[in-house]
Amino acid sequence: MTDLIPELRTPTAPEGTGRVHSGMPVSRIDGRAKVTGAAQYAAEHDAPDLRYGVVVSGTIARGTITAIDTDAALAVPGVLDVLTHLNRPKVRGFDLAHKDMTAPGGSPFRPLYGSRIFYSGQPVALVVADSFEAARHAAQLVKVSYQEEEHETNLLGSLDQAYKPRALKAGFTPPSSTGDADKAYQAAPVKVESQFYHGVEHHNPMEMHATTVVRADDGHLTIYEKTQSSQNSRWYVSHAFGLSKDKVTVRNPYVGGAFGSGLRPQYQLPLAVMAALHLKCSVRLVLTRQQMFTFGHRPETWQQVKLAANPDGKLQAIVHEAVHETSRLEDYVEVVVNWSGQLYACDNIKLGYKLVAHDRHSPMDMRAPGAAHGVHALEVAMDELAYKLKIDPLELRRINYAERNPMDGKPYSTKELAQCYDKGAARFGWANRPIEPRSMVDGDELVGWGMASGIWDSLVMVARASAVLHADGRLVVSSAASDIGTGTYTVMSMIAAEAMGLPMEQVTFQLGDSTLPMAPIEGGSSHVATVGGAVHGACEKLRTRLMWMAIDSPKSPLAKATPKDLELADGTVRLRKQPDVSLRLVDLLAEKKLDRVEDKFLMTPQMLKQRKYVRAVHQAVFCEVRVNEKLGIVRVTRVVSAVAAGRIISAKTAASQVIGGVVWGISQAMHEESHTDHRFGRFMNHNFSEYHVAVNADIHNIEVIFADEDDRIVSKQLGAKGVGEIGIVGTSAAIANAIFHATGKRLRTTPITPDKILMGEKDVPVAVPKEAKS
Repeated sequence: MTDLIPELRTPTAPEGTGRVHSGMPVSRIDGRAKVTGAAQYAAEHDAPDLRYGVVVSGTIARGTITAIDTDAALAVPGVLDVLTHLNRPKVRGFDLAHKDMTAPGGSPFRPLYGSRIFYSGQPVALVVADSFEAARHAAQLVKVSYQEEEHETNLLGSLDQAYKPRALKAGFTPPSSTGDADKAYQAAPVKVESQFYHGVEHHNPMEMHATTVVRADDGHLTIYEKTQSSQNSRWYVSHAFGLSKDKVTVRNPYVGGAFGSGLRPQYQLPLAVMAALHLKCSVRLVLTRQQMFTFGHRPETWQQVKLAANPDGKLQAIVHEAVHETSRLEDYVEVVVNWSGQLYACDNIKLGYKLVAHDRHSPMDMRAPGAAHGVHALEVAMDELAYKLKIDPLELRRINYAERNPMDGKPYSTKELAQCYDKGAARFGWANRPIEPRSMVDGDELVGWGMASGIWDSLVMVARASAVLHADGRLVVSSAASDIGTGTYTVMSMIAAEAMGLPMEQVTFQLGDSTLPMAPIEGGSSHVATVGGAVHGACEKLRTRLMWMAIDSPKSPLAKATPKDLELADGTVRLRKQPDVSLRLVDLLAEKKLDRVEDKFLMTPQMLKQRKYVRAVHQAVFCEVRVNEKLGIVRVTRVVSAVAAGRIISAKTAASQVIGGVVWGISQAMHEESHTDHRFGRFMNHNFSEYHVAVNADIHNIEVIFADEDDRIVSKQLGAKGVGEIGIVGTSAAIANAIFHATGKRLRTTPITPDKILMGEKDVPVAVPKEAKS
């Protein structure tokens, strides 16, 4: 490993950060680079022979390409070639070669592989030119002829075609059941039954998907890629094109938001590599904002929830069934209904989950995949049940609080959801809430208060890290992790600085390079516990090594000590009980005539121990809305999110992650939805003027509270859990519940747009899908 890899400019902590400890509100150490423009993203790296690619998108949803006329495009000055399925470079033919590390079951989509069209917007050609302008102009001149076939893109019109997933991706647990929920539901005195519908949401991070392939004279490809894992993208490229991994380096030191869209390589990556191999030059390819709507998305989803309880509020039955769309090629699956088997104590739980295959690109993980929809449905149904029972919604959740996992009786590794209820309710002022809808009015607006619970998995994976102390006192820690805006640079530097007793300005954390020590894909809110555990382990080994070096030094004042007597602080090794008795680390390395000391650590989960527990992060979110019923306008004016996520390492970036999740939850509840014209099988509102996202005017007061929690089952080294996903989970349900409290209107589809406030919503289909096909 080479420290400070050329062209990989990792940020260092600002001067004056000083000693750090877990929980400090440290500002992002990559912030200055980002706001000054020093940070280079995937489309900002240059090369002397750089050429530019522009994708030609298909216009039908299903069929076959019969002809492609590229003559007019090739005649444009500066155009080098137009790649199609007829002249692309050779790629491997079997499915396994095109599966990335997170691919679902089935056959992955391969751009320009053949003449078949699987979805509208599919890339059908790539124009490469000396300038972006020439490539863009020429792309408009490519003419494609098709033999069109009938397609299907309407989920609500094809629920009867639902089937159980046939091929599951790693890590997906099919839902199970316990007790006899149908019998208990029929016998219970109080019941609610609700259907929910959620439209497609599309990924739209600030940085659009882009790839810059820099080709060296010897054929080595250095790829700057928008990805959540440089090593996953390298894996994909090397396998798909039959290249040695030594011939491919992928770098992603800065990523302008990803939220799941970078878990899998998107089609611009193989297309850019094709062009670089075909033309033997460097190539940059950036998708347009419109093309950002042509790959994976949060799937369109239908759900049914049935709850039954005794008059005292004790749950007797939970039934939760879901159906969402997938592609014809892959069975993309999400954990939609499983949360209903974890959140509340109940002896009779029935969970069902099915798919409908459509002529669309495979859906894709989007922040809190599955939970964003599944918990929404459960929590709105719980609110509906609370009103039917005439019990406060928060009190109903306390009545059914689960001390052990209802499905298998396992204990939770830690669970401080009750603390979240208490702290969140107190901060929000929930005790002052009148229970009756339409009971709070302020001028022209109805005021409503709603709440919901949230839950997300606490994942830990395998990672490696290296820690190097240099002779000048600098500490360089490395792992092929990613920072997609979550604060990875900052939190890893904090972990290393605290473990080594160094000020932040002497610590550099290197990430975003496939040649660095192995790290998992940044997803599932797992990076802090996983990579952070590896960083802590490497620093712990290095710290012990330095202590023994100090003890073994002939002139050392610590010669008679043992490691348990020593600590590292302020760049020294010193006695714990006599801090004045110390040895500077730089002097220690100088005496040993060493220019560096290095240690490595392999972080592995405590699998045997963890299997005995349910591991999750929890949240209670409280929300205030103000509704102008005459105009259909809803304002989310106040949110309190109380989160139990283990030990918080970086208070500032952790709170920012939750705030970002809450903002997206507001956007999910009120704004985001892609509309399909089913005659063409095409998303129609594929731009920011028509695909609405929450903007500054939609966001008001958001407050984040962290519960006191320390989870050494999830994270033996740090006691931490992830916070990336939990902020969005439950937020949309709390908003829907607050709207009901304000207006008395129960709305079960998202987004909740002004027309639904004014006129209500159309009934969601209530027919339960047919049994699984054989």
